[in-house]
Amino acid sequence: MQRIEDLKYMSGFGNEFSSEDPRCPGALPKGQNNPQSCPYGLYAEQLSGSAFTCPRSTNRRSWLYRILPSVCHKPFQPMDQGYLTHNWNETAPDPNQLRWKPFEIPTTSQRKTDFITGLHTLCGAGEPRSRNGLAIHIFTCNTSMINRCFSNSDGDFLIVPQQGSLLITTEFGKLLVEPGEICVIQEGMRFSVEVFGETRGYILEVYGIHFELPDLGPIGANGLANPRDFLVPVAWYEDRQVAEGYTVVSKYQGKLFAAQQSCSPFNVVAWHGNYTPYKYKLSNFMVINTVSFDHADPSIFTVLTGKSTQPGVAVADFVIFPPRWAVANNTFRPPYYHRNCMSEFMGLIKGTYEAKEQGFLPGGATLHSMMTPHGPDAECFEKSSTSKLEPERVAEGTMAFMFESSLSLAVTKWGLQSCLDKDYYKCWEPLKSHFNAKQK
Repeated sequence: MQRIEDLKYMSGFGNEFSSEDPRCPGALPKGQNNPQSCPYGLYAEQLSGSAFTCPRSTNRRSWLYRILPSVCHKPFQPMDQGYLTHNWNETAPDPNQLRWKPFEIPTTSQRKTDFITGLHTLCGAGEPRSRNGLAIHIFTCNTSMINRCFSNSDGDFLIVPQQGSLLITTEFGKLLVEPGEICVIQEGMRFSVEVFGETRGYILEVYGIHFELPDLGPIGANGLANPRDFLVPVAWYEDRQVAEGYTVVSKYQGKLFAAQQSCSPFNVVAWHGNYTPYKYKLSNFMVINTVSFDHADPSIFTVLTGKSTQPGVAVADFVIFPPRWAVANNTFRPPYYHRNCMSEFMGLIKGTYEAKEQGFLPGGATLHSMMTPHGPDAECFEKSSTSKLEPERVAEGTMAFMFESSLSLAVTKWGLQSCLDKDYYKCWEPLKSHFNAKQK
């Protein structure tokens, strides 16, 4: 059994990696992908994350060398969907500002809940069958996945743990993902999640695209999330027969299906390619910000982007608001009041958010839909309009993030019934007019 403290990683984003479990040196075939007979009697299996004919710059695939191919399972059967859905017509459209209190985590005495049964769809848009859109999920769990794994045929999962660490076993190896880190499990990759107590987090799922590093433009060659800080697991396998059966859970066209097999799916002895799971530590983000006056737009805090077919417009961006220096002169420094053609979903990993120190709590969320006005609460506005402007550290000890999308998001029935703060609008009620026609 591999110990957490022994986990190793390779670094880089979108690299051509190769890895083999040290217990089987030479497991990777030499000079070809699919020899007539693989070393150690392994099976060769390709996992394609893009069409074969995609341009080389966007072509994603990996070759896995495994004890048994993944095809060795009984037929998939429908299973209980729980609170997972892509039905965006469950509720009527709601243009109001929405805020959720921290999502409740069930205790083991209430019910044992693993990562799969703890998935709850909060909002989304689009359709996995047409390969365009996204969903935002909340996961709350208290129990590790035992003899079952998950695979998403609809898209990529960007996982943001907020409370509790995740030990994620994948076909490529293991990832330890802690609060303050993120990981991306790309379409079709099988994985299992081990937890160490009550655990909560957020998931951004995108259909039909993969996350990329944003273009830097005039910023130049360096800054924001640097490619070398992304970590990929090294090969690890288990050759384990499961007498009672191993369950492979597949999400397909928004529905869950389960299939039984007799062995662990994590039987990949070696692999190579550029289609992998990966993780990233948010404190490694190199912040770019104004050093004169006014605001740079929050797009400068983009870690990863899921591009649409329209240049400069994302299906989904993952944006963070990390600790940084604020030095802008003659400027209202918190986020400005705003109406946006994009949808903005925010979560809080720890601490307080500078524009709303009250009410927006770790493990909670907000959704400001297209053209729905939003901005600092009254207390923040009054304080920041009169404070002495000196260089100051902003967001020290905190970490907020945003899933931003060009799509108009619909909230699910569960989302409107779970932990919704019906008094959110009241944080702007104390705002008062300072207008004086006789004074500039």
